[in-house]
Amino acid sequence: MNIFRITADVAHAVAIVILLLKIWKSRSCEGISGRSQILFAVTFFTRYLDLFTSFYSLYNTVMKVLFLAGSFGTVYLMWVKFKATYDRNNDTFRIEFLVIPSIILALIINHEFMFMEVMWTFSIYLEAVAIMPQLFMLSRTGNAETITAHYLFALGSYRFLYIFNWVYRYYTESFFDPIAVVAGIVQTVLYADFFYLYITRGTLMVQIRNPRIAHSDRLESKKRSDRGPQKTI
Repeated sequence: MNIFRITADVAHAVAIVILLLKIWKSRSCEGISGRSQILFAVTFFTRYLDLFTSFYSLYNTVMKVLFLAGSFGTVYLMWVKFKATYDRNNDTFRIEFLVIPSIILALIINHEFMFMEVMWTFSIYLEAVAIMPQLFMLSRTGNAETITAHYLFALGSYRFLYIFNWVYRYYTESFFDPIAVVAGIVQTVLYADFFYLYITRGTLMVQIRNPRIAHSDRLESKKRSDRGPQKTI
């Protein structure tokens, strides 16, 4: 256990709390991808199957229970309690394109071909891309609410900090897990554009540019330029 691992876990827990409070207080799940939340729930369920068979430490158990409860709680709020506010029209990413490749990779590239190990590996691959439906949804709507932006920033920070955890463990414990490291780097890269917008545009509102909207804006700007300066009366 090290400070990077603990800080990363805290950032992850903060992200879950932010999301749950956002949905509960606003009584709405607008702007949140239900598909991403399902993927996260599947991720933690398959990763923490050993919760029922092995005990490592109190800290480890508490964090597993927190992540499981938070993930399934979010799915319940989005798909049951506040499903009327769920924006299905913009949450259209085909998650089978993420789940199926993750299953295939887990069957081919794993540490040991055993059920628990394959499930753990599958969860690592799936978590790396589970945020894609959320980012795709933001690209369609064009912006993120302040609280949603905070949630995504905390979630991205969790994985970014885990990279420092792996570096620390490599130099202090000679520990290196190529599956977790590569998947973690991929996941961090997916957040890169969002991080840039979050930091450079402040926390009041994060604008995610939709290519079609951007193209339309450029055309309108060109039209105004072609008309030249307008006379005022």
